[in-house]
Amino acid sequence: MRAVVQRVRQAEVRVDGLVAGHIDEGLVVLVGIAREDTEAAGQYLAEKIVQLRVFDDDQGRMSRSLLEAGGSILCVSQFTLYGDCRKGRRPSYDRAARPEAARVLYERFVEQLRAFDVPVATGQFQAMMEVELTNDGPVTLLLDSDKTF
Repeated sequence: MRAVVQRVRQAEVRVDGLVAGHIDEGLVVLVGIAREDTEAAGQYLAEKIVQLRVFDDDQGRMSRSLLEAGGSILCVSQFTLYGDCRKGRRPSYDRAARPEAARVLYERFVEQLRAFDVPVATGQFQAMMEVELTNDGPVTLLLDSDKTF
């Protein structure tokens, strides 16, 4: 499982022009699910994300987590995180999970984030979405559960 995590001042996702999810200060999490991913990969990423020390303390140092800062998460499914561009000009998505399996793991991942009592807004799985955000910093991190399992 892969996640691109961005610290934001605000973010919103729209489907067919309608707001599906909105947050103020917090993190936008774009999450991709691979064929071999499990719930354990999602649990690892959920814990990592809510505990990342990427929010400023009183001295302006990034030493507070989302839990400490009281922020929210906007979680958006994004299979293109598993796009392989090493050959040719068209990305291959062979490593991405099939939609049926990915949906189950994505919904479980959202539940795992919410289990930390963090407000979580989402887009709509498998829909064309417009994501608008105000990046804060900018702070953007790439997390990959493959690095631990």
